[in-house]
Amino acid sequence: MNNQKEKDMLLENKNVVVYGAGGAVGSAVARGFAHEGARVFLTARNLDVIDTVAKEISAAGGAVETAVVDALDEKSVTEHLDAVIANAGRIDVSFNAIGIPPQGLQGIPFTDLPVDNFMRPITTYAQAHFITAKSAARHMIPQGSGVIMMHTPEPARVSLPLVGGMSVGWAAMEALNRALSAEWAQHGVRSICLRTTGMVETPTIDVVYGLHADAMGIPQDQFTAMVTSMTHRKRPTALAELTSVAVFLASDQASAMTGTVANLTGGIIVD
Repeated sequence: MNNQKEKDMLLENKNVVVYGAGGAVGSAVARGFAHEGARVFLTARNLDVIDTVAKEISAAGGAVETAVVDALDEKSVTEHLDAVIANAGRIDVSFNAIGIPPQGLQGIPFTDLPVDNFMRPITTYAQAHFITAKSAARHMIPQGSGVIMMHTPEPARVSLPLVGGMSVGWAAMEALNRALSAEWAQHGVRSICLRTTGMVETPTIDVVYGLHADAMGIPQDQFTAMVTSMTHRKRPTALAELTSVAVFLASDQASAMTGTVANLTGGIIVD
């Protein structure tokens, strides 16, 4: 039974680095990776936010390590990856799940939005994802394999009001995803983006939907119901659904997928 269970693990013997591992998405995906046999290296700017996640993974029998890393600082990222290589020998998956607090960035008309607030998500997301992808690829290309992964919500593709520069930043991430694949897939390094709806289970979306509801002068429950009704399923993406697809896409079973977006929007976006 144990041997069969090990054989069924999609990410057995894989080493995975997760940036922003203390957030709802990063922590959920990290747990999913560990459950499927990966050794996970959790990073965040504050160690306290990932200690709880690490303890949960360890208690479940997973292999986990933590480190303070700022995904916007190339030196911080490269030094950590060098340490991972020295420790584990290779890096198989890099999943960047960093987020930006929405206060002051969303729920504000463009005519009232300061330029700095518009630019912050564009520059932050583009810089962080470029740094983490570039740093991982420098190790992945010589070994001939690896997966770069990122996550965007539906405004990366669908035009919605009062999202500020966030939608532009998320669209830039998806463009970067395609560009990374164009250069690196020939060397065995895949680049994948997962696109979801806003996930109402996450604290961030609770705040975001509150900002939008206030801007529209309606109750938050009404705004949430309105957004949910846009999907074919009449319900948003669940964290468990995102995690399951992330695990599959990180595995060798998805070896033909690169430079693309996994559409988990439940029909808000129809490809």
